[in-house]
Amino acid sequence: MVRQAPAEKVLVVIPTYNERDNLEPIVRRLFDALPEANVLVVDDGSPDGTGEVADRLAVSDDRLHVLHRTEKAGLGAAYVAGFEWALARDYTAIMEMDADGSHAPEDLPRLVGMLGDNGTGADVVLGSRYVTGGRTVNWPWYREFLSRGANVYSKLALGVPINDITSGYRVYRREVLETVQLHNIASQGYCFQVDLALRAVVAGFVVVEAPITFVERELGASKMDADIVREALVRVTKWGLRRRAEQAAGTVRGLLP
Repeated sequence: MVRQAPAEKVLVVIPTYNERDNLEPIVRRLFDALPEANVLVVDDGSPDGTGEVADRLAVSDDRLHVLHRTEKAGLGAAYVAGFEWALARDYTAIMEMDADGSHAPEDLPRLVGMLGDNGTGADVVLGSRYVTGGRTVNWPWYREFLSRGANVYSKLALGVPINDITSGYRVYRREVLETVQLHNIASQGYCFQVDLALRAVVAGFVVVEAPITFVERELGASKMDADIVREALVRVTKWGLRRRAEQAAGTVRGLLP
């Protein structure tokens, strides 16, 4: 079967911190799956030399770019920096994915192909573990329990019809990122994903989910910790209460602060 090339100019933003062993294999698979894409590695000063690996790969392939940051400032800040880099250029579709192999690059053409008039009419496509056809592989039961619980709570608290709002594998039309006020996003960790998806919904963009298989990383350590969970719980609760109050008062806010 001949793969249909997306009509978009695609940038895949990959934030990294201590992903030296994972980066080159994932980039290789990505370019095999979607040769016309560009990649931006946003490295937060990884002490294991991930940034140097990215620089070496960029020298031999002009589709790969590297943005070096001097400190580990969190997932949200890394993505915002990457998105702003993309918006300063002429990319029409901006993707985010992890470097650890949990997101299969082979899904890239399908996700991008669902954007806009040539696909489902979507402005945002979320790679979802929790819709029909989606699944997780090799994940400890407690991680899946936590993830599913967080997504159910977010869906109910925020009143949005999204089953996997914490997914970090997604693609945006550039108009979404131009609209959602990236400059005032303070969320980090998985809460950043909730924040940005919610902003897109509130702004009136079409958000759809596509099934993916999420595979637990084989190399390196997860960045999940108690602070990330705590931040998500507090922020989602606050946003949910605000949305309910606005709905009860019959008011509509364009974007979250």
